[in-house]
Amino acid sequence: MKRTQSRRLWGLIAVIVASDQLSKHWALNRLSDNRVIDLVGSLRFKLAFNKGMAFSQATGAGPVIGALGFVVVIVIVVWLRRSAQGAAAIAAGLIVGGAIGNLTDRLLRGDAWLSGAVVDFIDLQWWPVFNVADAAISIGAVLMVVASVRKGAPA
Repeated sequence: MKRTQSRRLWGLIAVIVASDQLSKHWALNRLSDNRVIDLVGSLRFKLAFNKGMAFSQATGAGPVIGALGFVVVIVIVVWLRRSAQGAAAIAAGLIVGGAIGNLTDRLLRGDAWLSGAVVDFIDLQWWPVFNVADAAISIGAVLMVVASVRKGAPA
């Protein structure tokens, strides 16, 4: 990966982590005491805490999920440095940024190593409550699939 591409990718990761943590800070301050902010349609902000993984599954496995998250981040970063290009590199950057955002919660918002809950606050009311990091991971995963399919398509 070229130096300019690498800087842009690390910039993307930093923007995702910063926007995730700033939005969670806002949510913790503005949505405490069960406050709900209705926006448009079914979209609202409502504070929730997730000690599990996606969709609140495996609630008691926070430290295992956190450790697995670290491994995933390391593997993707190594792959990025070696061979990621184009849309796949952007997808990987989205996934890494989101994973670091949620890992930060697990590290800093609990009593023991990786036992913290992830702060969620974006509530569509028909989908599990999520956050900026979750959105980045999901968008990155879809983009990664699209990039993989396009790369494998015959010319």
